[in-house]
Amino acid sequence: MRTVRLRAALPALAGAALLTGTLLSTPAEAAGGVKIYHVWFDSPGKDNRTNKSLNGEWVQLKNTGSRAVSLKGWVLKDASNHKYVFPNVKIGAGKYLKIHTGSGSATTSDRYQGRRAYVWNNDKDTATLAKSNGSKVSSCSWTTRDPSDKYC
Repeated sequence: MRTVRLRAALPALAGAALLTGTLLSTPAEAAGGVKIYHVWFDSPGKDNRTNKSLNGEWVQLKNTGSRAVSLKGWVLKDASNHKYVFPNVKIGAGKYLKIHTGSGSATTSDRYQGRRAYVWNNDKDTATLAKSNGSKVSSCSWTTRDPSDKYC
């Protein structure tokens, strides 16, 4: 009879384990985080350094969490250490933020580095996002096998 009780208890134990695993993973999933989501490293058309062309090169971040995140002091950089330091800006829960290479007017969905030269190499490069204390948050790398953009 012991085996019968054990067999009857197994489905209940499996259900409890599944529920416990779900409950324990929910806070971490809810916390989410900011990550590099998409990089357009080869702006469309000729690389003629016009502001339009420079702004065709961008890195898009995504906040996968359930709360807004302050990016103040965070750094976005390439493999050659060209850095963009975020001003006092927040990225909303579930929202996206593009950081363009050229100049423009900042909005809640678009920021501009104000550069007059390209940052992201077309042949290979790595975009890295780090907190103000230097801890790495996210990175995305590409090579010539990627056409002109990369989802990370």
